[in-house]
Amino acid sequence: MLQLMDFNENPNVGVYSRANDKIAFIQKGLTKKDKNSIKRALDVDLVELNIAGSSIVGSLLSFNSTGAVICDFVDKATYDTIIDKGFNLRIISDKFNAAGNDILVNDYGCLVHPDVRDDTIKEIKKTFDVETKKGTIAGLKTVGMAAAVTNKGLLCHPKIEEDELKVLKDLFQVPVMIGTVNHGSPVIGSGLVANNKGAIIGNQTTGIEMGRIEEALGFI
Repeated sequence: MLQLMDFNENPNVGVYSRANDKIAFIQKGLTKKDKNSIKRALDVDLVELNIAGSSIVGSLLSFNSTGAVICDFVDKATYDTIIDKGFNLRIISDKFNAAGNDILVNDYGCLVHPDVRDDTIKEIKKTFDVETKKGTIAGLKTVGMAAAVTNKGLLCHPKIEEDELKVLKDLFQVPVMIGTVNHGSPVIGSGLVANNKGAIIGNQTTGIEMGRIEEALGFI
């Protein structure tokens, strides 16, 4: 199921939430209607979080079915909340530690900001238990915002290079398509949160863009 929506009049839903097939972590303060819409679209349990007082949950947290990675300024209450949900949680101490922005991951592979340290890459690989590489998408280092991936498909920035595309196909083991969200934005991860069952999409997204999302992520 696809659901057009905004968070407090902001269509960048991927900045404020992140999901897998069982759970979605979302910013605090959304309306009951919005929370019900997310639950219906993604068919998940919802957990409301702030990370060190910040609502940008989707930018600071990354996870697949096995583990989760979070920035090193996470507060204890948030850390405990994520642990309580059964995640193998790793705090990364790196100059580039906005995990949601800098990591793209599913249950088959992981692509990371190319300037992340090698020792951090090893920690990320161990946490997610998948092949992990450094790379870019359309030259962008913030790979978590340049694309959205599930275990069924990947939608990415339309200006991706051919060599980058090959890396994505090999690494994530799913079909890869290009597209946009929110009426032409190429920063896919900022306006789209998806799992294998559905997606929430920024409400400025056009019908043509939605059709592309459906096809890329295997909903049709």
